[in-house]
Amino acid sequence: MDIDSFGAVREARWARLKKLSGARRLTGAEADELTRLYQATAGDLAAVRSAAPEPSVVARLSVLLAGARVWLTGAHTVSTRDVGRYLVTGLPAALHRVRWWGLGVTIAVLGLATLSGWWTVTHPEALALVGTPAERAAIADEEFASYYTEYDSTSFAARVWTNNGWLAAQCIAFGITGVFPLYLLYNTVLQLGVASAVMAEAGALDVFFQLLAPHGLLELSAVFVAAGTGLRLCWTMLVPGPRPRGRALAEEGRAAMGVALGLVLALLASGLIEGYVTGSALPWWLKVAIGAVAAAAFWAYIWIAGRAAVLAGSTGDTEGDLATDQVALAG
Repeated sequence: MDIDSFGAVREARWARLKKLSGARRLTGAEADELTRLYQATAGDLAAVRSAAPEPSVVARLSVLLAGARVWLTGAHTVSTRDVGRYLVTGLPAALHRVRWWGLGVTIAVLGLATLSGWWTVTHPEALALVGTPAERAAIADEEFASYYTEYDSTSFAARVWTNNGWLAAQCIAFGITGVFPLYLLYNTVLQLGVASAVMAEAGALDVFFQLLAPHGLLELSAVFVAAGTGLRLCWTMLVPGPRPRGRALAEEGRAAMGVALGLVLALLASGLIEGYVTGSALPWWLKVAIGAVAAAAFWAYIWIAGRAAVLAGSTGDTEGDLATDQVALAG
């Protein structure tokens, strides 16, 4: 296809569609004309994508069609019904899409962290790298627990939410490289392993789990799902399967943005628990129970609510007014 000739022949059609789309009011005849031009231009976009995917032309036609769609579908305002529908179908479907990657990362990190902790506590030379015996004792006896009570609950919750949300967003945004998620997971393995080893050496491993479980079960789950989502994007780039690589990356990337939104909400919950529950005077059994229930709800949302959403027809990709136009082509 000669893209220049193709555009020259259709320039008048596209210009007319742009003019009608920008008008404040349309007559009945103009509205009918807008509909016909929209359908024809959607076919033009599909033809360009399949035969000569020139980025500038694809971008121009996509913007043109988006503007025309406002007239065809009417202005759309977000309502509580839309938000509720997304939370029930779109978001759980997006999370369900990466369930195995999230579960795989969770099992791998926890297994490697356990191995790291065992190796550190059973090898004096590894413990020596953490600090002197006195320094390690200070960490176990004071610093580890004081971290959760050092700041005001509200500011502490906001701080950890911001930090963890930023890490999760980076995992997804830079996941296509395959490097950033692995780097983050490597650091997580070391941090969990070393911290548990120091606490175990001091005979305070129970305190380690008591302080980590209330918020950590949900927090780590969300971070692991973020890392799994990023690694899935990298895998999609390398092995797109039957879909064209560009289309596969676009679909998985849009679904990943939905995952990111869900993880922001999950990390907000874990931040509130860390700020108001972990360092509180509540009984330890109640703190751990709160953390366990929060984590169980998170995974149930992914597996149970996600499966129900998929069975209902949701894919986790953009849907409704934000869905990508699909035009059938012969052959």
